[in-house]
Amino acid sequence: MRTQTAGDLLRHWRTTRRLSQLELAGRAETSTRHLSFIETGRATPSRQMLLHLSDELEIPLRERNRMLLAAGYAPVYTEPELDTPAMEPVRNAVRQILTGYEPHPALAVDAGWNMIDANAGIALFLEGVDPRLLEGPVNALRLSLHPGGLAPRIINLPEWRGHLFERLQRQIDVSGAPELIALLQELRAYPGGEESPGLPEPDQAVVPLRLRLDGHDLAFLSITTVFGTPMNVTVAEIALEAFFPADAATATLLRERIAVPAD
Repeated sequence: MRTQTAGDLLRHWRTTRRLSQLELAGRAETSTRHLSFIETGRATPSRQMLLHLSDELEIPLRERNRMLLAAGYAPVYTEPELDTPAMEPVRNAVRQILTGYEPHPALAVDAGWNMIDANAGIALFLEGVDPRLLEGPVNALRLSLHPGGLAPRIINLPEWRGHLFERLQRQIDVSGAPELIALLQELRAYPGGEESPGLPEPDQAVVPLRLRLDGHDLAFLSITTVFGTPMNVTVAEIALEAFFPADAATATLLRERIAVPAD
């Protein structure tokens, strides 16, 4: 099997973004001829040109490194482990945000949806979950849709499945990550009925998560937060998912069930 060149990868991302060579060349302020030569291997792009094209194509940092390596350049974006001293400010920021959301459930995940931190409120979602799903690394999507996880308690499971599948597919469209493709295939194989498109009802602003816990019908709205100016792969791939009450009954139960430490 032929090793992919930088030109191959560039062409892949250009077609993924549904841009012609003319459109990308115009955005990057280069000639269509030069871009064509890069894609076919007839021209060797500079590192700066690859980074410039990556910006125009909004290529994920991890994949930018891969393209640079394919062109013979050293990676620009590091991927430090989250538990290293250099990443302490990031860990502290994640922890502060998660704690600030309490009593509302919130968690932080990596690019593969593996949980890297969570606040006290997430305990509400973990009640009655198969312990095997809580063995590390804990995958948030698997936890949500597995029949031993939250799925049996999700009132609007087809709608919520459709919503999560759409999000994961969009992530796959951006990254092309094989592990995400495998995860989506696994999730689709779980029982739960035919997923609906994930579209809200006319009176809904967003797709809610509706749960039945201990005889209570709860409703949550989810919010995703990411770092605004990531300069390494690790930070770029962190996302924080928070769940806010969509009605007064849910807000009351959260206040009663989740203890929030005093300042």
